[in-house]
Amino acid sequence: MSPVFPMLTVLSMFYYMCLRRRARTATRGEMNSRRAIESNTRALPINVEIVQYAKEVLDFSSHYGSENSMSYTMWNLAGIPNVYPSSGDFTQTAVFRTYGTWWDHCPSARLPFKRTPPTFCSQDYVELAFEEPVYPTAVHILETYHPGAVVRILACSANPYSQNPPAEVRWEILWSEVPTKVNGPQARQFTPCIKQINFPTNLIRIEVNSSLLDYYTELDAVVLHGVKERPVLSLKTSMIDMNDIDEEEDEDKYGCGMDNLNKQFSIVTLREWPSNGYFDKLPYELIQLILSHLTVPDLCRLAQTCKLLYQHCCDPLQYIHLSLQPYWARINDTSLEYLQSRCTLIQWLNLSWTGNRGAISVSGFSRFLKVCGSELVRLELSCGHFLNETCLEVITEMCPNLQELNLSSCDKIPPQAFNHIAKVGSLRRLILYRTKVEQTALLSILNFCSELQHLSLGSCVMIEDYDLIASMMGAKCKKLRSLDLWRCKNITESGIAELASGCQLLEELDLGWCPTLQSSTGCFTNLARKLPNLQKLFLTANRSVCDTDIEELAANCTRLRQLDILGTRMVSPASLRKLLESCKDLSLLDVSFCSQIDNRVVLELNTNFPNVFIKKSFTQ
Repeated sequence: MSPVFPMLTVLSMFYYMCLRRRARTATRGEMNSRRAIESNTRALPINVEIVQYAKEVLDFSSHYGSENSMSYTMWNLAGIPNVYPSSGDFTQTAVFRTYGTWWDHCPSARLPFKRTPPTFCSQDYVELAFEEPVYPTAVHILETYHPGAVVRILACSANPYSQNPPAEVRWEILWSEVPTKVNGPQARQFTPCIKQINFPTNLIRIEVNSSLLDYYTELDAVVLHGVKERPVLSLKTSMIDMNDIDEEEDEDKYGCGMDNLNKQFSIVTLREWPSNGYFDKLPYELIQLILSHLTVPDLCRLAQTCKLLYQHCCDPLQYIHLSLQPYWARINDTSLEYLQSRCTLIQWLNLSWTGNRGAISVSGFSRFLKVCGSELVRLELSCGHFLNETCLEVITEMCPNLQELNLSSCDKIPPQAFNHIAKVGSLRRLILYRTKVEQTALLSILNFCSELQHLSLGSCVMIEDYDLIASMMGAKCKKLRSLDLWRCKNITESGIAELASGCQLLEELDLGWCPTLQSSTGCFTNLARKLPNLQKLFLTANRSVCDTDIEELAANCTRLRQLDILGTRMVSPASLRKLLESCKDLSLLDVSFCSQIDNRVVLELNTNFPNVFIKKSFTQ
């Protein structure tokens, strides 16, 4: 046969693949941007553009502020701007709980899950509802301090104000990018180029990553531009872009449609090959090691190639650690059902952000844990609004080996449900940030879970007597290493004394925004003397912290790495110099709004102690 025929065959196959790809592209709801048609201008509007600010904040993962006020809370994103175009630290803005990488370098830091796709880097989110559903043409985000945290903007097909919820909730990514460092903390209007979608929306989700920021990012308002009728594209033909194939693969891989992922989980039709090539010669363990570097969707795709790889890809050993958080928009009851047979040996499971708006039911979650919960050691359920008392009961019954439970921002769980957690005596880490846990349930948990090492009670507003809670910790939780009491409103020097006497292994303590603690009672001096292992101490917004407290820390807590004394008026530059000279490992010192520490002092300290990040916030 002439050598020209194989070449023609190859060219024909390539042409067929391009046409098939193009056909698939055109049939996806006629797609949002037809890649075979180049448009030098944006969509031609056929009706008047609607401009609207967010009407309501529906959901969020964290915020710096209190549950009972508006200062620094996500609720400030509703309505017109309060601050923009001014720059600086303002209480009328929306602020997330963390920034930078400091939280990854403290005793309470958790190990990351493997197999996280590189395109998923979101750490926090906020969901905003608007009055009118529109086809988005632009999204403006007004950032007033340390911009650059926004990494993803999504639109939802569900109308939060509709009386008839849709059978399927779709999320579409309007814009996505990896974190980038922005020079300077000044305010800006962030207007990324968004893609068009084929459904109207009045529900926008903004996801952020603050790891590159030098301080908390502050958002003032979000503006949604759109039209009521679907835009019509202007038609200008051009050549096919060779990059289309890769881009389409990315859409398949990281798109938000549930059907795609579920099909990957469920497909069992395998191709018949005469042999498995060199894979037959590789040891089973080596193939397992190679496959351990694949993301979950890639693993599901590879399982469709041949029986040998199907066997490897469905081996429960590949699912010892499983994070479904990157795919939160696609996970539902069907997904969990398909994964059951593969997750019988699972030890770490991350279902954070998943299951909302009816995607995961109580029965679907319960069925999964009854099959896959026996070996679970770590369970992440942050912002899981489908959780109720039945779910917590199933967790305590089906997960006898559980050591870590994260219920952060699960604010829909009723107070009485937390009593079930006391049955898990093996718990070592419990995160109850922004939950409705009550005092009786928490006392029971502390009494029976004496192995606790890490406990987060930040913004738990339904606890009436934190002194009683601190006393129980001191008596029962001798192994406690980190404790978050952020914004607890009623702990006093009595509770601090009980805590310091009983929990002397503490390495991390967050007492930020605890207004009932006063330095004049000696509570901070007592802490410094009783807790020599402290590495992180947050005394944020406690105006009574004074030179004596800082000098006691310098003398007794030489392992200190992070200290936040934002807002104090009683600390002088001299005591800070003593602290910096004594604590050689100190890497973060926040002296924002400390009246005696001006910019000149900060410059001097930065010069003399270059390894310490000294933060001085400002308001213009």
